[in-house]
Amino acid sequence: MTTQLLVMAKAPVPGRVKTRLCPPCTPHQAARLAAAALTDTLATVRATPAARRVLVLAGVLARPPAGVQLLPQRGDGLADRLAAAFADTAAPGTASFVAGMDTPQLSVALLTVALRRLATADAVLGMAADGGWWGLGLRDPRHAAALRDVPMSTAETGQRTLAALTARGLDVAPLPELRDVDTFADAVAVARLAPRSRFAATLAQLRPNAEAR
Repeated sequence: MTTQLLVMAKAPVPGRVKTRLCPPCTPHQAARLAAAALTDTLATVRATPAARRVLVLAGVLARPPAGVQLLPQRGDGLADRLAAAFADTAAPGTASFVAGMDTPQLSVALLTVALRRLATADAVLGMAADGGWWGLGLRDPRHAAALRDVPMSTAETGQRTLAALTARGLDVAPLPELRDVDTFADAVAVARLAPRSRFAATLAQLRPNAEAR
């Protein structure tokens, strides 16, 4: 079995990303943090052994990232876009794992574990501390169709995703819980978990201005 890594992301445009960081951040500061988180995530994905790496993007980047393929998101809502990302990248005999851009603390070791578990499990699911999920892997990407009926961005998204997958008879292996960067408190906590990340360095630069607002 071969594996591929997908990253779901928005282009870091001020006023369109990480709006829950404002205040105390300005829209431009929030966009800089989003860009740093995406850079960290892509660096981790590039360093993780996989047959293919794809950035599934909403919007346009000024500079396309090296080492990954670029694919536009399609669909009306997040659930639809996630299902489409799996469908658009599906290949025979290839398992897919998707992560977002909100967990810059994501490590090569954790991604490697996720991909290895897909050798024996039908799916792997990493819950997020806010009730959502940060990563989903499917040995058969066609099962991502189950996501279309799951309400996204709620405190029950993780559990309802798990229920939708198990309702299809899938064996779902758990991954460690991670904290998404949604609020400024999340940003501070995640930066402490990954002190050498670009995200942490960017937050350290912006934090005096952000706290002053």
